Amino acid sequence: MISQFADAIRKKLRTDLNNYADDLASGACNSFEEYKKLCGVIEGLAIAERYVIDLQKLAENDQDE
Repeated sequence: MISQFADAIRKKLRTDLNNYADDLASGACNSFEEYKKLCGVIEGLAIAERYVIDLQKLAENDQDE
């Protein structure tokens, strides 16, 4: 159950991260401030994804024991 929940969150985070990265790469930012904000959003999503991955691994290890 936890694994399915984590997979769903990871997929959503990855989709959002990829969309924001595409926006950044395509020059969607009109100012340096927008660029910095978008970089922060991408960084936050990447950190959140890492947390979900780590929690999923912990949950899977607990189930194995």
